[in-house]
Amino acid sequence: MKKNQHPDYKKVVFLDTNSGFSFLTGSTKSSQETIEWKDGNTYPLLKVEVSSDTHPFYTGKQKFADKGGRVERFNKKYNRK
Repeated sequence: MKKNQHPDYKKVVFLDTNSGFSFLTGSTKSSQETIEWKDGNTYPLLKVEVSSDTHPFYTGKQKFADKGGRVERFNKKYNRK
């Protein structure tokens, strides 16, 4: 690979802010925050709102089961019909 052309690839920790689930993986993203991982090393910490631990596709659970369509929500909001 050519130097100064590709982004820096390093190990980082992703933390799901909804469930507290974290995992170590490689990424080109970086962060000012750091965390000490289970192996005793310190890695950059990236916070995410959705991961495989909370995403409905992986968990089989839907957060908002049935909110209704646009028209139903509009009618409910403005007390129509």
